[in-house]
Amino acid sequence: MMLTWFARDESPVLIGPRVTLRAPRLADYTQWRDLRRLSRDFLKPFEPRWSESDLGPRVFSARLKRGREEARSGTDYSFFLFIREGGAEQLVGGITLSNVRRRAAQFVNLGYWMGQPYAGQGLMTEAVGLAVPFCFDTLGLHRIHAAFLPDNMASRRVLEKNGFREEGFAEHYLQIDGKWADHVLFGLTRERYEAGRRHGR
Repeated sequence: MMLTWFARDESPVLIGPRVTLRAPRLADYTQWRDLRRLSRDFLKPFEPRWSESDLGPRVFSARLKRGREEARSGTDYSFFLFIREGGAEQLVGGITLSNVRRRAAQFVNLGYWMGQPYAGQGLMTEAVGLAVPFCFDTLGLHRIHAAFLPDNMASRRVLEKNGFREEGFAEHYLQIDGKWADHVLFGLTRERYEAGRRHGR
């Protein structure tokens, strides 16, 4: 993994064999809007409810501003996930590292979404594999938390392939598509991450 930083917004760029994770930019707006619009029905069962107005340029600009402020404060990091096609970046999804807690906790929450045309190709598995060492080695955290709907087998596979383990079940945990939904809780500790590195996993 290659790690670089944007001086202007304190956000990292994580580069893997097939994918790049970096902070959203204003120039990404059209790709983001088109991919979210195209994937609406695919994403609807897994996300909080959103409307066409949430795809507007002002909303996108406000998200970018908030994301830069959160990255500077060290509380949240928003990434867009790109593949490289013919020298150009193609947006395929996103990852969010949110609610970074310090002091005795030292954890972060991991969330992600994938555009429908790019699902099932292993791209999110690689992207999470880039985000994990950023959490442990760069941010110096001790745990990563993730949660998914019980029937979301794709998310389960992404997390399991990156060393996460099932840790529990949360009733009515998050509001998804307008309803409070149960979630399976997964976690990855620094100890398990470092043991996996020592054994080449």
